[in-house]
Amino acid sequence: MKRGLLKYLFLPVLMAGMLVGCQGQTETGENVESVQETSSGAIDSGKNVSLTIWGAEEDVELLAEMVESFKQQYAGQADFEITIVSQGEADCKEALFADIEGGADVFAFADDQLRAMVAAGALSPVENADAIIEANIEAANEAASVNDRLYAYPMTADNGYFLYYNKEFLSDEDVKELDTILQVAADNEKKVTMDWSSGWYLYSFFGCTGLEVGLNDDGVSNYCNWNAIDTPVKGTDVAEAMLEIAANPGFSNSVDEDFIAGVQDGSVIAGVSGVWDSMPIEQAWGNNYGAVKLPTYTCAGNQIQMASFAGYKMLGVNAYSKQAEWAHKLAEWITNEENQTLRFMKRGQGPSNINASSSSEVLKSPAIQAVLKQSEFASLQRVGSTYWTPVQTFGETLADGNSQGKNLQELLDTMVEAVTESYN
Repeated sequence: MKRGLLKYLFLPVLMAGMLVGCQGQTETGENVESVQETSSGAIDSGKNVSLTIWGAEEDVELLAEMVESFKQQYAGQADFEITIVSQGEADCKEALFADIEGGADVFAFADDQLRAMVAAGALSPVENADAIIEANIEAANEAASVNDRLYAYPMTADNGYFLYYNKEFLSDEDVKELDTILQVAADNEKKVTMDWSSGWYLYSFFGCTGLEVGLNDDGVSNYCNWNAIDTPVKGTDVAEAMLEIAANPGFSNSVDEDFIAGVQDGSVIAGVSGVWDSMPIEQAWGNNYGAVKLPTYTCAGNQIQMASFAGYKMLGVNAYSKQAEWAHKLAEWITNEENQTLRFMKRGQGPSNINASSSSEVLKSPAIQAVLKQSEFASLQRVGSTYWTPVQTFGETLADGNSQGKNLQELLDTMVEAVTESYN
């Protein structure tokens, strides 16, 4: 999952009558500039509505457009002063928990943060939940709910990963099996990339094997049997398969930035990533741009489908918002069918709204169709914080070919022990 830094951006004046010059603070307390936008339409009630919304840095301009249409929609009902602040979705929980009462009224975040936010009492439940549920796909509603209660407004349904490939080298048949993809790459002195330093991607080798990882009922600690020795597919079977892949001359363990650089310089012909990379890849490969679900890989003598974590982005309303009614209206507006369609057109992000996801434009997007097809083999990311570091260490050890010759069962046991470590 992409992670961003908290920072504030100066927004250009979008229309006459806007007020500029509100001050904010970064995580370190440094003053920076933001923008307040005030409706210049006729005011019937004279009510002042001041709201702050947090969104991803790359969404700031898009949010400004959505905010403007919101003010036009409700012109005459209030005098709106809406501040847009750049805040990474992956780090929203940490920023919010630093000062929940002083946090944004509306904020974008990834679904794996939902339960912690609900447990902390940070979210105001969705008021017209039935209408929102009816408008969005079932999986997105599930991701935005706790104990069958909707706590956030679904916004995207594309936060997963799949395979990009260059059709100049790989056919539709080739991309069904990882062995074939790697062979074609090696034969052409090219590379297939995947980031084995991330537990988010490493899940793909275990997810469809019957081996399991997830959160315990306490919502904090993990269960994990990736080191199992009495299952149809053992943990060592997966580790040995990964070592075979790592040893292939067509494979490269690469982070996202290196993947894109390789696509652009021609050294990479396939790679595992998400929709956020679709635009630079399409620009580089042109008519040869392709995207499909993840392939199968050879494990314990069988072809096993590579799995993935599925992710959804959503908007939450702060339980401590002084303008809760208007905050809910704004969150619903930004995530409605029209604005989810606009988000796709301008940012390439897949809608969770049923009607928006069925549009002809979305159906023509290879990346969106790939993540939807991969969703059959995807699970919600529900793991505690002790998951990430040991899985990263395990992945990097295997990507390096286990150069120190460590016993694979011992590597797995060490990883699982750390993943399942309980908090005191």
